[in-house]
Amino acid sequence: MQTDSSPFQGKRLPGWLILMAALTAMGALAIDMYLPSFSFIAKDLGVGSNTIQLTLSTFLIGLAFGQMFYGPISDRFGRKPPLYFGICLYVISALGCALAPNIETLLVLRFFQGLGGSAGMVIPRAVVRDKMGAEGAARAFSMLMLVFGLAPILAPFIGGLLLTFSTWRAIFATLTVFGAICLICTHRVMEETRDQAHVVPLHLGRVLRQYLDLLRHRQFMAYVLCGGLIQAGLFAYISGGPFVIIELHGIKPQNFGFVFGANAIGLIACSQINARLVIKRSADRVLGKIIWIPAILTTTVAVLVVCGYESLPLLLIGFFGFLSCHGFVGPNASAIALAQQGKQAGTAAALMGTLQFGIGMLSGVVMGLWHDGTALPLVTVMAVCGVAALLLYRYVARHTTQTVTRQA
Repeated sequence: MQTDSSPFQGKRLPGWLILMAALTAMGALAIDMYLPSFSFIAKDLGVGSNTIQLTLSTFLIGLAFGQMFYGPISDRFGRKPPLYFGICLYVISALGCALAPNIETLLVLRFFQGLGGSAGMVIPRAVVRDKMGAEGAARAFSMLMLVFGLAPILAPFIGGLLLTFSTWRAIFATLTVFGAICLICTHRVMEETRDQAHVVPLHLGRVLRQYLDLLRHRQFMAYVLCGGLIQAGLFAYISGGPFVIIELHGIKPQNFGFVFGANAIGLIACSQINARLVIKRSADRVLGKIIWIPAILTTTVAVLVVCGYESLPLLLIGFFGFLSCHGFVGPNASAIALAQQGKQAGTAAALMGTLQFGIGMLSGVVMGLWHDGTALPLVTVMAVCGVAALLLYRYVARHTTQTVTRQA
């Protein structure tokens, strides 16, 4: 498969990239759309709200571990067959959730829905890598980041709207329809992108060796962790931000959505600016200019909080700056990490997704364990993530001899 570093020079996005964005949204929609329905599900199934939260945990477990399987399978059998399987599993599980008679059934089906949805996190990245060079991929990942930013804004609104005229089951019915549409579009729009001349045998020993080789690949791991650490800061904000902003600083819960939405808009705007920047500048150069900002900004905020100068405007500026920079760091770090992986792009995308997702979940756990009723845990975790990402990038810039250059 020939890579194209400039695959969409005009304003109109190609259909296949819009499809990749929709597939990427499957997991996010299945998380964010049903959040407003927790109390309704608990009442309908006769369980506590804490039990309903387990349906989110089982989904996330399936979403995390499923990625490790789809990558090697897509390198062996192509991108479309495992994607068909994943979407079908997602659709069937979502339909089952809509019909679930009890909490036990819902818990099991949510795990399988996550397992199916994880195909939408791995394979679109591999497809982008198959079709594009480093800078083209960075631009495409910026478009996918647009979906990443929009989902937390639109999905809860859609879920709440459905609850106004129907039950929580309508949310999963909607996810079923969305998955079915994605399946049809995959069949009609998507072409097979894996290079037929580089078929990777599927043997357990070989797959494990591939993962071990990738874990030892300094450039790959450094860029994966660089993007993952910034994403971990995002997870920390999602976990601890509501408490800090609502409980500590008195923002009304109904107004918190505007704060969250402003951060999402910043992320979206920066991802689209990045899509334009990488046309004329290398992804690595853009990353090198931006990676300093979240580190310096959150470290400054953390120091001021420790010194007793905490204020809501200070925190909001720090949060907005850090999260907006994810729109630059995420797409570019992902594109550079995958640029050198060639025939094992699926396996590399799987490992990247799992590691970044795992780091993000770990930051959320740290936030829960370190909760002390102040803003210090949140700003400290975000500062540590920012500084660690900066140090990893500098390590790569100075000690990696093989650099990723523009493929114009």
